[in-house]
Amino acid sequence: MHWNSFGEFLAMGDHGLYVWGSLVVMALLLVVEPMLLLRGRRTLVTRLKRQFRAERAELENRRSTPAPQRVSTPHRSQV
Repeated sequence: MHWNSFGEFLAMGDHGLYVWGSLVVMALLLVVEPMLLLRGRRTLVTRLKRQFRAERAELENRRSTPAPQRVSTPHRSQV
């Protein structure tokens, strides 16, 4: 296609609003999507680290506290 002026190029044969609007939306998505992915990854890594620390602390607590002694009680049939 051949345009006689820059204004005609921007108008894109009366389809300029659609063409340039689509271009802007696509460019915006290309910028925003990686940012959202990075933020999601950071959130996931933080959550996994927190979970790992909690599980490790729970395991250490189990090791450091003695297991409760079970008191054997006679079964009803033995009484």
